[in-house]
Amino acid sequence: MARRDLSGAVDFAVLENMTGGDDAINEEVLGLFVQQAGLWSAMLDARAEGWRDAVHTIRGASAGIGAGELAAVCAEAEKIEQPLAPAALDRVRTAMDAALADVAAYRHELMLRGLKG
Repeated sequence: MARRDLSGAVDFAVLENMTGGDDAINEEVLGLFVQQAGLWSAMLDARAEGWRDAVHTIRGASAGIGAGELAAVCAEAEKIEQPLAPAALDRVRTAMDAALADVAAYRHELMLRGLKG
């Protein structure tokens, strides 16, 4: 997977503007995003007591890297009534999967640049 595999789920210009385009910082921030996604995704279950906290945290992390669609889906899910939560959380997981795929492609490109550098 490489940068050509990006779907558009993440606008990496947001990340690059925040980090000044520093590849090492980009990698660090994206690594943290992947870790947070892994930690909080376990709580994306309407039966879990803290699912809104998980969605809120994912929302903030995704906005920081330029995953605008994921952030928007999370914002909607945060406000949803409990009976509608399972469908909303499915949308969060789908958007998160798309963002994580783009992050993996971007990180792969960073790794390839590092090997060439």
